[in-house]
Amino acid sequence: MQIPDAVYHLMRNTELQTCNLSGNVLKSVSPKFSQKFSMITDLNLSHNKLTRLPEEFNNLTRLTMLNISHNSFIVLPQVVFKLQSLAHLDAQHNAILEIDTEESISSACLALVDLRYNPLSRNFRRKLQDFQTSFRLEISNNVEDDW
Repeated sequence: MQIPDAVYHLMRNTELQTCNLSGNVLKSVSPKFSQKFSMITDLNLSHNKLTRLPEEFNNLTRLTMLNISHNSFIVLPQVVFKLQSLAHLDAQHNAILEIDTEESISSACLALVDLRYNPLSRNFRRKLQDFQTSFRLEISNNVEDDW
């Protein structure tokens, strides 16, 4: 399930700043979401069935808060670290093992990344120690065995 095209049509003359799409059983978000709602600052996609975010999300240049908690992410998408105004990322309660990047995570505005209640791999935890971050990273103490 995804956001129906009719929503984009109905909202075509509306400038959204806050959007709550939680609990809608969404499996994907269309790349056109970031084109149609480029002024959004607060986006809640929690409690859906998302596994990825479109690369076009990097066009959400005003987005400061993103909630993708309680979804089905296995890999934390790299695009979230390209959001230039993002200050708070809530990605807890997924199935995240890794981050989709080999690059250092740096974002001038990022203050908090919440990865609690994810089965982060040992390899990923080692990688986190090497990152030079300026934001607070919250993770749970449980460690899943590498396969």
